[in-house]
Amino acid sequence: MIKSMTGYGRAVQTVNGREFTVELRSVNNRYLDCSVRLPRMVSFTEDAVKQAVKASVSRGKVDVFISIRSEGGEEAQVSLNMAVLDGYLTAMRRMVTEYGVADDISASSLSRLPEVFLIEKPQVDEDQLQKDLMQVVEQALSGYDAMRSREGQALDQDLRTRGQTILGLVEQVEQGNAQTVVDYRARLEAKLREVLENTAIDESRILTEAAIFADKVAVDEETVRLRSHLQQMNTMLDGGGAVGRKLDFLLQEMNREANTIGSKCTDVKLARIVVDIKAELEKIREQTQNIE
Repeated sequence: MIKSMTGYGRAVQTVNGREFTVELRSVNNRYLDCSVRLPRMVSFTEDAVKQAVKASVSRGKVDVFISIRSEGGEEAQVSLNMAVLDGYLTAMRRMVTEYGVADDISASSLSRLPEVFLIEKPQVDEDQLQKDLMQVVEQALSGYDAMRSREGQALDQDLRTRGQTILGLVEQVEQGNAQTVVDYRARLEAKLREVLENTAIDESRILTEAAIFADKVAVDEETVRLRSHLQQMNTMLDGGGAVGRKLDFLLQEMNREANTIGSKCTDVKLARIVVDIKAELEKIREQTQNIE
């Protein structure tokens, strides 16, 4: 099954007293470009998150947003740095005594001095924290991948339908092209009869001219290749996986054949059919830009 490059997934789960929220969203991109935004406390997990994304996605611009909220029990412990505080107080009291400055020492003024407080943060088991986070990341990836698969299924159906439409148009071109040669021979013969009147017409000359014209406007090779390319497209869709870039290259070949057919068509009706073929190919090309 093919997958779309655009998708969204979100997971919220509480693990070991922490609420993890993980969001993924992606848009089209030629290659895989993964960006992760996460709190500083889990910055060490960035590579693991990117590797998890890389295991599920091969193409697209993927943005991952991670937030963590603790449910208590991990608050930092704040205490007085007694040795530093005693030093400040001794120096400030000496300043008052020896220099006669106002004694305006207060808790507020002391709290603004450097290193008065000791802040002790709880020890974090990084291995366990990463394991807890990746559990939620995988859950978000699962939802994200499911959405890409649903969109991929719709793209698959659209491409196959348009391929059938093109096959029908190609058949019209083939039939119309054969009739063009018949019509040309009839016009040539009528013109010769008008010019030569009662003079005998050289049938071999008519056959020769008709053959030259038929060779000039023949599109058999191009229509055969175009049919083959359409079959190859269906085969790629059947195989699934990351086929977006291959389909893009295949579309270039299809457009080349369509342009050649258009250059050979001398009939206005056939030219219009070729325009319809090109229009369908352009719609397929637009859709393949969304395929991984």
